[in-house]
Amino acid sequence: MSMNISSKQFLQPDLTEKLTGILRETGLSADSIALEITESMIMENLDSTVKTMEKLRATGFHIHIDDFGTGYSSLSYLHRFPVTALKIDRTFISKLSASGDNREIIMSIVSLAKNLNLNVIAEGVELSHQLSNIREMNCGYGQGFLFSEPMESMAIDQWIKAKNIRI
Repeated sequence: MSMNISSKQFLQPDLTEKLTGILRETGLSADSIALEITESMIMENLDSTVKTMEKLRATGFHIHIDDFGTGYSSLSYLHRFPVTALKIDRTFISKLSASGDNREIIMSIVSLAKNLNLNVIAEGVELSHQLSNIREMNCGYGQGFLFSEPMESMAIDQWIKAKNIRI
């Protein structure tokens, strides 16, 4: 499960404690949760952000850099971040035409992620040719309306059963 974290939330000194409390209440484990933060947010306060990310990773949470490629991060810092995945911003995927436009940028991000031993997720996959293209580029994961529209939490179990998905 993924959760977007705002910069205001991320700057709270007790964020890790609040999240571990929620885990205790729900019975979930930290390694089943991916916390999504934007690259712009990381760069706002680099040192404290990295410390918070390290604390969250030590607790077991996954950390994904959301909307990758649209912010102002420095690639020289990327290897310092204790993240587990880069999420390719939907603007790159939406411009991925059936003929392969935008392919080089996406391939570069996939290659970068793989070289840093990170997972890579394509956001905004809505058309079958986009899925075909990201599969050809060895992008490990995708999310978007092609797979499912947003749904209420109560509908997820039914959807999983209907799709015969194993968790």
